[in-house]
Amino acid sequence: MPDGKRPEEDARAVVNFWGEEPATEAEYYAAHGAEGESSYFAAPGGGRLFTRAWRPRGGAAPRGLVFMVHGYGNDISWTFQSTAVCLASSGFACFAADLPGHGRSHGLRAFVPDLNSAIADLLAFFRSVRRREEHAGLPGCLFGESMGGAICLLIHLRTPPEEWAGAVLVAPMCKISDRIRPRWPIPQILTFISRFAPTLPVVPTADLIKKSVKVPAKRLIAARNPMRYSGRPRLGTAVELLRVTDELAARLGGVTIPFLVVHGSADEVTDPAISRVLYDSAASKDKTIKIYDGMLHSMLFGEPEENIERVRTDILAWLNERCTPEAAT
Repeated sequence: MPDGKRPEEDARAVVNFWGEEPATEAEYYAAHGAEGESSYFAAPGGGRLFTRAWRPRGGAAPRGLVFMVHGYGNDISWTFQSTAVCLASSGFACFAADLPGHGRSHGLRAFVPDLNSAIADLLAFFRSVRRREEHAGLPGCLFGESMGGAICLLIHLRTPPEEWAGAVLVAPMCKISDRIRPRWPIPQILTFISRFAPTLPVVPTADLIKKSVKVPAKRLIAARNPMRYSGRPRLGTAVELLRVTDELAARLGGVTIPFLVVHGSADEVTDPAISRVLYDSAASKDKTIKIYDGMLHSMLFGEPEENIERVRTDILAWLNERCTPEAAT
């Protein structure tokens, strides 16, 4: 680096993804028209989920609720917040939790051997929020990035169709693309070995930051996330993701929720072609797909600001249309 410091030394010096100023989260939220809080939720599975909430500043009544799910290896306390703050400043109350094995929630880092259990914990948290008196009558939408998009679809498929007003799916991992999926007999071998050593971090993978984040300066910021899991995927997690995405791919025709899917055409982490399959296969009467030419996987942080603003504008327009006072009655 130009100042002679090693990357890991520079990483320890950074407290917030936005830099040294503002000095606190509260000040950052306020500067962007939002306010927030964090807490822990006692999950039905016995662990604790670290949760965050972002709301319009000054106690303004929200026009809708957005329940957000992060992607594999990430968390809700670093760059993920920038989208939540944007939505909160635009009138939405947003809620998210670190998945088990991620961020500040319980579990071995990046070890998710049973995604069904993780989904049950997450759904319990979301429903606890919806039951609050101040949220009565407000429409609730799901929002998921990458693996979080797959989780949102699985939540929809496991709950009554009227429970959610819609879903925003950002580069969703609906299926492991055939161009990156391990070929036979590798999945079968991994499944067998995972029975004996499920936590072993040995599954080979590419540098996801380099493949996800287009702007070089933002790659440094993403790498500085103290909660990001940067090791190799654990056997048990890899096998579970293969299982769950195979299930989801087989059930895309059963998707009925209104949804917006946004994807970059140059995404090499999740396949935009699979998002087109989702759009074509889903039984939803209200469905929209937007493919952004040349964008990579990290559409809401890793792109140039003008690209991020373009995607945010489309997401907000879609949410506003489905969270009008008429829609909430």
